[in-house]
Amino acid sequence: MRLDKYLSIAGIGSRKDVKKIIRQKRVTVNGVISVNDDVHIDPYLDEIRVDQQILDVVLDVYIMLNKPQGVVSATSDDLHKTVLECIDVTLPPGCFPVGRLDIDTEGLLLITNDGDLSHRLLSPKRKVDKTYYLECRDTIDDKTVDILRSGVDIDDETLTLPAEVELLSEVTMNLTIKEGRYHQIKRMLAACGNQVTYLKRIKMGSLNLDDDLALGQWRFLSESEVEQLKKG
Repeated sequence: MRLDKYLSIAGIGSRKDVKKIIRQKRVTVNGVISVNDDVHIDPYLDEIRVDQQILDVVLDVYIMLNKPQGVVSATSDDLHKTVLECIDVTLPPGCFPVGRLDIDTEGLLLITNDGDLSHRLLSPKRKVDKTYYLECRDTIDDKTVDILRSGVDIDDETLTLPAEVELLSEVTMNLTIKEGRYHQIKRMLAACGNQVTYLKRIKMGSLNLDDDLALGQWRFLSESEVEQLKKG
């Protein structure tokens, strides 16, 4: 993160004010006076001082991870690698995955410390779209598509909400659901007499999985991506 942006977020002043303070040699990074406002710092590793006072600011973090198989959507686990361990930078306390993907499911997972955004994305009342690419054991016939689009009995108290189906081939499709029930997609296809052999989440709300991210790779969300998620 740029030093001037960090100081502005910390409440030191506007970007213009911050640039002036830096030029006045009132800011140090790890004990060294900084005269460049565009220098990049790590707010969780570097010691930033203004007028000799240490800044201690907890920033909101928004990370997109392309989750690989074999990794659990948890903050800690005694048996498996967690999604937080895929992030090779220092994270502030309180970061967590938004929702969960099964250990054998790949794809888009948001990691943040923003509880309000997490609640917005996961609240059943908001019915946020989640799109998955899936491969099936058997042909996806018209009857299966009709059932998915109308609601499926997966032995819960109610049918699943109607899903959006985009057939890609006889055995592959993109499926968009508005809920997050336990093993939902696998149970939906099982109820139709089929079996999911591969599952990958590719979209959540307005956020699309970055095609440039290989499995296990991650990146910070852009400001516009965060804004769009919060609007949704």
